[in-house]
Amino acid sequence: GVFSSGWWSNQPKLYEPQYEFMKANATTINNNLKRFWIAMGGKEDIAYANCKIMLGKFDEMNIKYQYSEYPGGHTWPVWRNNLYNFAQLLFK
Repeated sequence: GVFSSGWWSNQPKLYEPQYEFMKANATTINNNLKRFWIAMGGKEDIAYANCKIMLGKFDEMNIKYQYSEYPGGHTWPVWRNNLYNFAQLLFK
């Protein structure tokens, strides 16, 4: 699971190799990940804009994921909620 993240939208040297790898291996990634769960603390999260860019890239590459938003920003209460929800998915 990924909690409150987005990949460095203003740092192409960091994200371009990652996206290129994922694009080249999208089928393998989809086949090998049982669940790719991404959660965000809503529009007030400091990583919100980067996360939306990241999700758009995943959509372009047809990388399968589940996305969840819980209001509260980039904070422990949000992550606690995300962990609670994600932990339940681990055993399904």
